[in-house]
Amino acid sequence: MNQSEDRTNPMVVVVMGSKSDYSTMVESLKVLKAFEIPYECRVISAHRTPDRAHKFAVEAESQGIKVIIAAAGKAAHLAGVMASLTILPVIGVPMATSDLGGLDSLLSTVQMPGGIPVGTTAIGKAGAKNAALLTVSILALSDDRLKRALKDYRKQMTEEVIAADNEIRNQTV
Repeated sequence: MNQSEDRTNPMVVVVMGSKSDYSTMVESLKVLKAFEIPYECRVISAHRTPDRAHKFAVEAESQGIKVIIAAAGKAAHLAGVMASLTILPVIGVPMATSDLGGLDSLLSTVQMPGGIPVGTTAIGKAGAKNAALLTVSILALSDDRLKRALKDYRKQMTEEVIAADNEIRNQTV
Protein backbone atom coordinates (compact mmCIF):
# COMPACT_ATOMS: atom_id res chain seq x y z
CA MET A 1 0.00 0.00 0.00
CA ASN A 2 1.37 3.38 -0.99
CA GLN A 3 1.59 6.01 1.75
CA SER A 4 -1.03 8.27 0.22
CA GLU A 5 -3.54 5.43 0.43
CA ASP A 6 -2.91 4.98 4.18
CA ARG A 7 -5.67 7.11 5.66
CA THR A 8 -4.90 6.01 9.23
CA ASN A 9 -2.07 8.53 9.69
CA PRO A 10 -2.58 11.39 7.24
CA MET A 11 -0.03 14.22 7.27
CA VAL A 12 -2.18 16.49 5.13
CA VAL A 13 -5.89 17.11 5.06
CA VAL A 14 -7.64 18.53 2.04
CA VAL A 15 -10.85 20.01 3.35
CA MET A 16 -13.50 21.56 1.16
CA GLY A 17 -16.64 23.50 1.91
CA SER A 18 -18.78 21.51 -0.50
CA LYS A 19 -18.74 18.17 -2.29
CA SER A 20 -18.93 20.12 -5.57
CA ASP A 21 -15.35 21.33 -4.90
CA TYR A 22 -14.02 17.77 -5.22
CA SER A 23 -13.67 17.86 -9.02
CA THR A 24 -11.23 20.77 -8.58
CA MET A 25 -9.47 19.53 -5.47
CA VAL A 26 -8.69 16.16 -7.01
CA GLU A 27 -5.71 18.03 -8.50
CA SER A 28 -4.30 18.40 -4.97
CA LEU A 29 -4.93 14.74 -4.26
CA LYS A 30 -3.10 13.66 -7.42
CA VAL A 31 0.01 15.61 -6.37
CA LEU A 32 -0.07 14.32 -2.80
CA LYS A 33 -0.44 10.76 -4.07
CA ALA A 34 2.40 11.20 -6.59
CA PHE A 35 4.71 12.37 -3.79
CA GLU A 36 3.47 9.53 -1.52
CA ILE A 37 2.24 11.90 1.17
CA PRO A 38 -0.46 10.37 3.38
CA TYR A 39 -3.60 12.47 3.12
CA GLU A 40 -7.25 12.59 3.97
CA CYS A 41 -10.01 14.41 2.11
CA ARG A 42 -13.00 15.89 3.96
CA VAL A 43 -16.11 18.03 3.37
CA ILE A 44 -16.56 20.48 6.24
CA SER A 45 -18.35 23.79 5.85
CA ALA A 46 -17.39 26.84 7.89
CA HIS A 47 -20.99 28.06 7.59
CA ARG A 48 -23.14 24.93 7.50
CA THR A 49 -21.15 22.80 9.98
CA PRO A 50 -19.33 25.34 12.17
CA ASP A 51 -19.05 23.01 15.17
CA ARG A 52 -17.43 20.29 13.03
CA ALA A 53 -15.09 22.85 11.47
CA HIS A 54 -14.05 24.09 14.91
CA LYS A 55 -13.50 20.58 16.31
CA PHE A 56 -11.56 19.50 13.23
CA ALA A 57 -9.21 22.50 13.26
CA VAL A 58 -8.59 22.36 17.01
CA GLU A 59 -7.76 18.64 16.91
CA ALA A 60 -5.80 18.53 13.63
CA GLU A 61 -2.33 18.98 15.12
CA SER A 62 -2.87 16.31 17.78
CA GLN A 63 -3.96 13.93 15.00
CA GLY A 64 -0.55 14.29 13.32
CA ILE A 65 -1.67 16.68 10.59
CA LYS A 66 1.15 18.92 9.32
CA VAL A 67 -0.66 21.03 6.70
CA ILE A 68 -4.29 21.86 5.94
CA ILE A 69 -5.36 22.64 2.40
CA ALA A 70 -8.77 24.35 2.53
CA ALA A 71 -10.93 24.99 -0.51
CA ALA A 72 -14.09 27.06 -0.59
CA GLY A 73 -16.09 29.27 -2.88
CA LYS A 74 -18.14 32.46 -2.60
CA ALA A 75 -17.66 33.79 0.96
CA ALA A 76 -14.79 31.25 1.27
CA HIS A 77 -14.25 31.49 5.01
CA LEU A 78 -13.10 27.90 5.50
CA ALA A 79 -9.35 28.53 5.27
CA GLY A 80 -9.60 31.53 7.59
CA VAL A 81 -11.63 29.60 10.15
CA MET A 82 -9.08 26.76 10.05
CA ALA A 83 -6.17 29.20 10.42
CA SER A 84 -7.82 30.99 13.33
CA LEU A 85 -8.03 27.74 15.30
CA THR A 86 -4.62 26.13 14.67
CA ILE A 87 -1.00 27.10 14.24
CA LEU A 88 -0.59 24.60 11.41
CA PRO A 89 0.08 26.02 7.96
CA VAL A 90 -3.20 26.54 6.12
CA ILE A 91 -3.26 26.94 2.36
CA GLY A 92 -6.45 28.30 0.86
CA VAL A 93 -7.67 27.39 -2.60
CA PRO A 94 -10.35 29.76 -3.91
CA MET A 95 -13.00 27.96 -5.94
CA ALA A 96 -14.36 29.28 -9.23
CA THR A 97 -17.94 30.49 -8.83
CA SER A 98 -20.80 31.12 -11.20
CA ASP A 99 -21.44 34.60 -9.81
CA LEU A 100 -18.04 36.28 -9.99
CA GLY A 101 -15.82 33.63 -11.55
CA GLY A 102 -13.98 33.05 -8.27
CA LEU A 103 -12.91 36.62 -7.59
CA ASP A 104 -15.23 36.55 -4.57
CA SER A 105 -13.54 33.38 -3.32
CA LEU A 106 -10.06 34.76 -3.95
CA LEU A 107 -10.69 37.98 -2.04
CA SER A 108 -12.39 36.15 0.84
CA THR A 109 -9.45 33.76 1.14
CA VAL A 110 -6.56 36.17 0.72
CA GLN A 111 -7.84 39.09 2.82
CA MET A 112 -7.01 37.72 6.26
CA PRO A 113 -6.34 40.12 9.13
CA GLY A 114 -2.74 40.55 10.22
CA GLY A 115 -1.75 37.79 12.61
CA ILE A 116 -3.81 34.96 11.09
CA PRO A 117 -2.05 34.01 7.84
CA VAL A 118 -3.54 31.88 5.10
CA GLY A 119 -1.30 31.02 2.17
CA THR A 120 -3.52 31.52 -0.86
CA THR A 121 -3.11 30.03 -4.31
CA ALA A 122 -4.75 30.71 -7.67
CA ILE A 123 -8.43 30.14 -8.32
CA GLY A 124 -9.46 26.62 -9.33
CA LYS A 125 -7.46 23.65 -10.58
CA ALA A 126 -4.12 25.45 -10.93
CA GLY A 127 -4.52 26.64 -7.34
CA ALA A 128 -5.38 23.13 -6.16
CA LYS A 129 -2.25 21.71 -7.80
CA ASN A 130 -0.06 24.51 -6.46
CA ALA A 131 -1.50 24.16 -2.95
CA ALA A 132 -0.32 20.55 -2.90
CA LEU A 133 3.08 21.49 -4.34
CA LEU A 134 3.45 24.19 -1.69
CA THR A 135 2.56 21.55 0.89
CA VAL A 136 5.31 19.31 -0.51
CA SER A 137 7.75 22.23 -0.18
CA ILE A 138 6.76 22.78 3.45
CA LEU A 139 7.09 19.10 4.31
CA ALA A 140 10.38 18.82 2.38
CA LEU A 141 12.01 21.19 4.88
CA SER A 142 12.25 18.25 7.27
CA ASP A 143 12.07 15.28 4.88
CA ASP A 144 15.01 14.50 2.60
CA ARG A 145 12.98 12.04 0.50
CA LEU A 146 10.45 14.76 -0.34
CA LYS A 147 13.23 17.27 -0.98
CA ARG A 148 14.81 14.92 -3.56
CA ALA A 149 11.42 14.12 -5.10
CA LEU A 150 10.55 17.81 -5.43
CA LYS A 151 13.91 18.57 -7.05
CA ASP A 152 13.34 15.66 -9.48
CA TYR A 153 9.83 16.95 -10.24
CA ARG A 154 11.16 20.41 -11.06
CA LYS A 155 13.97 18.95 -13.17
CA GLN A 156 11.48 16.87 -15.16
CA MET A 157 9.27 19.93 -15.70
CA THR A 158 12.29 21.82 -17.03
CA GLU A 159 13.22 18.95 -19.34
CA GLU A 160 9.64 18.77 -20.69
CA VAL A 161 9.63 22.49 -21.52
CA ILE A 162 13.02 22.25 -23.24
CA ALA A 163 11.81 19.24 -25.25
CA ALA A 164 8.66 21.13 -26.26
CA ASP A 165 10.76 24.14 -27.27
CA ASN A 166 13.04 21.95 -29.39
CA GLU A 167 10.05 20.29 -31.04
CA ILE A 168 8.35 23.57 -31.90
CA ARG A 169 11.55 25.32 -32.92
CA ASN A 170 12.39 22.54 -35.38
CA GLN A 171 8.97 22.41 -37.02
CA THR A 172 8.36 23.86 -40.44
CA VAL A 173 5.02 24.88 -41.84
